[in-house]
Amino acid sequence: MKTPHEMDCPICLSGETEEFLHRTGVSVHQNLLCKSPAEARQLARGELVMRICLHCGFVYNAAFDPSQLEYGKQYDNTQTHSETLQTYVDQVIGRLAKRTELRRGTVVEVGCGKGGFLRRLITSAGPECRGHGFDPAYEGEENGLEGRLRFHRCFYEPKQAELAADVVVSRHVIEHVPLPMTMLRSIRRALSGSPNARVCFETPCVRWILENQVVWDFFYEHCSLFTADSLATAFTLAGFKVESVEHVFGGQYLWLEAVLDEDSPLSVKPKSREVIDLARNFTRRETQLADHWRSEVVRYASEGEVVVWGGGAKGVTFANLVDRDRSDIAAIVDVNPNKQGHFLPGSGHPIVAPEWLVGRSIKTAILLNPNYADEIRSELRSLGLEIELVDFMREAVA
Repeated sequence: MKTPHEMDCPICLSGETEEFLHRTGVSVHQNLLCKSPAEARQLARGELVMRICLHCGFVYNAAFDPSQLEYGKQYDNTQTHSETLQTYVDQVIGRLAKRTELRRGTVVEVGCGKGGFLRRLITSAGPECRGHGFDPAYEGEENGLEGRLRFHRCFYEPKQAELAADVVVSRHVIEHVPLPMTMLRSIRRALSGSPNARVCFETPCVRWILENQVVWDFFYEHCSLFTADSLATAFTLAGFKVESVEHVFGGQYLWLEAVLDEDSPLSVKPKSREVIDLARNFTRRETQLADHWRSEVVRYASEGEVVVWGGGAKGVTFANLVDRDRSDIAAIVDVNPNKQGHFLPGSGHPIVAPEWLVGRSIKTAILLNPNYADEIRSELRSLGLEIELVDFMREAVA
């Protein structure tokens, strides 16, 4: 008899799944604003039981409990304070805004968050474009851009079928959903009155994580992770015709585009062999790598103060893995002003602005995402700081 952690694959329903990562006592929040170290350390903790489907390659946390999470005023996942991320988002908006069907049509964003992306997209697309953002956690004005933009504090569901949509966009939402097929089928039904709609989804690529052995890229909030194949499989089974799946943002994200399909297959052919081997190799090396990073942080701290750059999910996971008692990492640097002055979920490390480094004896800054290396080096130069920037991810695959 299967245990609760041996549940069938949520995508293709295969009973052939395999656990490849198990962590206990992990912080369930990565982006909650904590006012004190005590508050940060008292946050709820959960369990990571990451399994991979041996049929479709989908990766999921079999121990995920959505009731543990709190998305509200104290949750801040804003990343566009980074010039690197902002440039990338500008490119995404530019590409979407040029579409003929969007310039004079209606765009729906599923999981619009605080609404910044949708507002900028509608503005860029021109005066004839309209938009609707759906998110039960949305906070702000319900209408904007002289009536062309409307926000709905609810999920995008079949009851919205009367709302004609030309483009549906969802960025970095599906990885937070424990039952992705329920979400995708609900969107498919909501588009029953929009037969020509195009759907665009962006989500992290788990193959990139496994290939690069990024031990700090598995965390509680991301309970559903996809390869290009498993993402296409999910959309196909939900009644979409997948036109393309691209690797974007240096391979870290997947960008899928699909249209509606009248014929939804009951099953798909397996395409998971290579990613299964990557997951098994990750299992063999995960403990060794985590121990290595702990010893490396201790070594750098013995030579001078150490900081980690980035107070998002990667930084939270890394700090909790290697320095939960806050003995070796002096602070977490983040350019998001909303996070500065707060404390890292789980461990309670202080989150500081780059300017905090001036006048201190910081010798080493740990980089967890190579995409931001140039931006961080430029920031350090502008502050007149000679701090060694250590790229831990590049060391992981060396």
